[in-house]
Amino acid sequence: MTPSAPSLAGPAIIPGIARLLGPDRSLVAGTTVGLVCNPASIDAAFRHSADLLFEDPEIRLGAIFGPQHGFRSDLQDNMIESPHAEDARRRVPIYSLYSETREPTAGMLQGIDALVIDLQDVGTRVYTYIYTMANCMRAAARHGVKVVVCDRPNPIGGDEVEGPTLREPWTSFVGQFPIPLRHGMTIAELARLFNEAFGLGAALEVVPLEGWRRSMYHDETGLPWVITSPNIPTLDTAIVYPGAVLFEGTTLSEGRGTTRPFELIGAPWIDGDRLAAALNRRGLPGVHFRPVFFEPTFQKHARQTCGGCQLHVTDRRAFEPVRTAVELIAEFRRQDPSRFAWREPPYEYEHDKQPIDILYGSDRLRATIDSGLDLAPLFAVWESDEEAFRARRREYLLY
Repeated sequence: MTPSAPSLAGPAIIPGIARLLGPDRSLVAGTTVGLVCNPASIDAAFRHSADLLFEDPEIRLGAIFGPQHGFRSDLQDNMIESPHAEDARRRVPIYSLYSETREPTAGMLQGIDALVIDLQDVGTRVYTYIYTMANCMRAAARHGVKVVVCDRPNPIGGDEVEGPTLREPWTSFVGQFPIPLRHGMTIAELARLFNEAFGLGAALEVVPLEGWRRSMYHDETGLPWVITSPNIPTLDTAIVYPGAVLFEGTTLSEGRGTTRPFELIGAPWIDGDRLAAALNRRGLPGVHFRPVFFEPTFQKHARQTCGGCQLHVTDRRAFEPVRTAVELIAEFRRQDPSRFAWREPPYEYEHDKQPIDILYGSDRLRATIDSGLDLAPLFAVWESDEEAFRARRREYLLY
C-alpha cells in the first residue's frame, strides 16, 4: 500500500516565498539574489526556497546565508558557531551569519542585487533569527542592496502581546529593540517596524502572506510544520517558549538535551512532586504542571537525573507563557533558595551582562526574585509596556 501524502488541516495559507515566485516575481526577476534561510524555509508542497530560486529561469541564486544553528540546522546546542561552506549541488557559497560575523560583509554581498529573507520566526523577542534579519538589513543599507522579506505566519498567533519591553542598557544579540517578550507580529511586520521605527534604513520590500488571520496558530494554517531550530521541535515548544526561554538565564535545565525542550524544566536537587503541586495551587490559566524526572543528554546537568515538571498547555488562548515562567522561577527559588542560582556570563556574545537580564530585558526580574518580593508589581509594569507596544506596532501590521 502506497503511503498517502500528509494531511494538512485548515485553510491553505500562501507563504511569502510562493508569492515572490508568483504574482510578486517582478521584485527579483532578472536579478542575482542572496537567500537567508534554513530547513524551515519551505512552501506548502515542502519545496525549499533555495531550490525554488535556484530552479527559476529568471533568477540567479548567488549565495545562501544561514542563521544560528546553520543553514542546515545541524548544530543542535546553543551558542555553537557555524562554519562557512559550499553548496555543492547549487554551486553557491553558504555564509554563516552566526560565526566570526553576524551580518553579511561587503565580500559576501558582492554581485548580489537583493537579499531575500525567508525565515520562520516563533514570536519571541529573544529568537535570534529576527536579529539576523535586522543585521542583514543594516548591511544591505550600507552596501546598496535591496532587501525582500518573505512573510511567514507567527506560529503562536498575532493577537497576543505579553511581557516586559526590553530596556537599555540590556540590548544584545538576543534583543536589539524595545519590544515585549511575546510580540505578536510576523517576521515581515517586524522588518517594517525595525526599518521605520528603529531607523535601519534598508531599501525594504515585504511579500505578505495570503489568507492568514492574526488569530491563527500554525496548526490552523494548513502549512507543514518543520522544526524551526533544533530546540523548537514542535508547535507545543513554540507556545511555551516566550516564557520558558528565561530558564536559559538560570542554572536550571530548560530541557535542552531532551525530546521536550522548554516544556521540561528541572534540576537534580528538585522534588518534582512537591514542585508541581505548589505550582498547580497557583491556579495559572491554561496550564497544568505534571511532576517528572528526566536526564538531559547534553548541556546543563547532562547525564544527571533532574526532578521538575512538564508544562502541559490545556488552553493555549488562555495560557500566559511569560507570567507562567516567572511564577515557575519564583517557585523553584522558594523550593530551595540555597541551590537556586542565575547563570553567569558569557551568553550570546555578551561577557559582562547577566544572561537573565538580557533575556528578560532588564534587571527587574532578577532583583525581584532575589529579594523574595511579590510578583504583582512586575506584572503591573508589563500592562503598561504591552499597551504601549500595541499602539506602536499598529501602523506596521499587515493583517
